[in-house]
Amino acid sequence: MAERVCRIAASLKGAPPIQRKRRVGVLGYGTIGQYLVRSILTDASVAQELELAFVWNRSPSKMADLPKEVQLANLSDFHTKGADLIIEVAHPSICERFGAQILNHADLMIGSPAAMASKSMEKILKAASNAASGHGLYVPSGALWGATDIQKMADRGLLASLFISMSFHPASVKALGSLKKKIDALPLDTAGPVVVYAGPVRPLCALAPNNVNTMAAAALAAHTLGFDQVQAKLIVDSTLDAHVITVNAIGHPRPSGQRFEVSSTRSNPAQHGAVTGSATYVSFVSSMLRARGKGKGIHFC
Repeated sequence: MAERVCRIAASLKGAPPIQRKRRVGVLGYGTIGQYLVRSILTDASVAQELELAFVWNRSPSKMADLPKEVQLANLSDFHTKGADLIIEVAHPSICERFGAQILNHADLMIGSPAAMASKSMEKILKAASNAASGHGLYVPSGALWGATDIQKMADRGLLASLFISMSFHPASVKALGSLKKKIDALPLDTAGPVVVYAGPVRPLCALAPNNVNTMAAAALAAHTLGFDQVQAKLIVDSTLDAHVITVNAIGHPRPSGQRFEVSSTRSNPAQHGAVTGSATYVSFVSSMLRARGKGKGIHFC
């Protein structure tokens, strides 16, 4: 018997270690949350790496299609489920309230980076992501093309300015306060693009938190500029059947006066009234799979 055990051990020597599945908790069971959960439960390639630890939703009745054992009734009990990664796709207020606690127990993928436009929350989450627990804060690049490249430029002190514009059909902008009044006041027959906001990213995050997470991600990537220096434009256009995002990154001038500059434009098909474009769902699944192994700090996935 001992000889057989030795032969088995010898045959396994040098084989890669078997990795256990990462346990994932999902906060929010709206369209994106449902897509992520469905991917974990039914997509064989995703299920090879991940298993569902729990789902929480503000309205528990919306989780009726899920097994009882994965329905989390009280968000304060998240730590009892043994999740390795917790994904917030609910509302920025969730990370404002629970983000630091989550990072004490698990990695956190923040689907609403607009929450970090709050100066106090930005400070809290950055500190928590660098704490001794070693858990990281993961920001899905989502609709932000070139997030890691922008971050690299900032890391090396090469980024002078960053401009980002987002264009939506008016029905897709879920605005608040003065911005809502401005959009509501537009004539119904308005055709073509109308700039409804131009300025720093930080104030805009409070006026359209569900629409400008891409801008918030850009401000986090361009960390040497941040929410107060990354410049944003929000545009409504009743002719659009997509969300259009343009990013322009500019480097510091060289002695010759020349500058590095890169621009990208991304058009993501979306129905009128939809906050999330169709390509974003698949991108979130990829981000969920990549949100691992980088330790403490802020990472793009």
